[in-house]
Amino acid sequence: MRQVVMHGPGDVRVEDREDPRIVEPTDAIIRLSATCICGSDLWPYRGAEPVEDQVMGHEYVGVVEEVGSDVRTIGVGDFVVGSFWASDGTCEICRAGYQSHCVHRVLMGTIGTQAELARIPLADGTLVATPGLPGPDLIPSLVAASDVLGTGWFAAEAAQAGPGRTVAVVGDGAVGLLGVLAARQLGAERIIAFSRHADRQALARGFGATDIVEERGDDGVARLEELTGGLGAHSVIEAVGTQQAMMQAIRSARPGGHVGFVGVSHDVAVPGDELFLSGVHLHGGPAPVRQYLPRLVQLIWDREIDPGRVFDLTLPLDEAAQGYRAMDRRTATKVLLTPRRPVAPGSPSPTPSPESRRTTT
Repeated sequence: MRQVVMHGPGDVRVEDREDPRIVEPTDAIIRLSATCICGSDLWPYRGAEPVEDQVMGHEYVGVVEEVGSDVRTIGVGDFVVGSFWASDGTCEICRAGYQSHCVHRVLMGTIGTQAELARIPLADGTLVATPGLPGPDLIPSLVAASDVLGTGWFAAEAAQAGPGRTVAVVGDGAVGLLGVLAARQLGAERIIAFSRHADRQALARGFGATDIVEERGDDGVARLEELTGGLGAHSVIEAVGTQQAMMQAIRSARPGGHVGFVGVSHDVAVPGDELFLSGVHLHGGPAPVRQYLPRLVQLIWDREIDPGRVFDLTLPLDEAAQGYRAMDRRTATKVLLTPRRPVAPGSPSPTPSPESRRTTT
């Protein structure tokens, strides 16, 4: 199969690799219909994280080709969406809704889903089957559900977005933009998006933002206070992961407000005295996307939301390096990658017998 490998900062190649196989009886093998490049993939690409010969990718949708003998809820021929953390779905942490902290979790980025095929550990607890084979128009949105939509949704819930509330969103990448969408779906009255980029401002407004603030840092906080009568926002989403973004988020929240932080943290240190005096609630971290997938898949299937609009560049998998360059240079917000031999969504698929749905391991 073909798979994306980052050999070092700025060095992305697509290589021939061995096809994955069933290792554990709880595994599934899927043939990807689409994958994508995440903003978090840019940290090692830019040299901010160490990287050497690392397979890439953690967002994915596709058709199940093989399942292990212990898999019960997913079968061959199913079209599935999975989270960027594999989780068993049965441990106490999973049952509490925090599958990203499952006691048996596996980070899908260590397996690499920017590929034609992928092994999905803990398939029953990780994958969600769509009601049928989706049409091509739904594929980008379903890929978004795998991470950026689910992460934005978690951020909005962590920030307690809801009716009567003003929500501020720090970060205008895919997660921030879909945090806007989530806040709107959760009933927020007013949504203030921080953004300096005209194309992303337009997307933010399309997803439900009512106001745009171009200033950053303390200037952005001052502008937000002007818009909120000096009080600040009830709810703030932080979707960047830098020191400036985190402090901007905390300072944008009113006393008693909530900050949902999901930007992958890099050298962030919150001053304890400022946090103590702020009266602000903080909640966040790696999003438990699997908690939200059934709901998000249904919203997409029913065409009530269209998160796939965050993809503004689609490339063949073999041109992944070009996609990384585009996102690094901000000429693309988010890049969709399609395999060389994609499964055609909507094409008929034979119904397998119960015996053919599993592999004995």
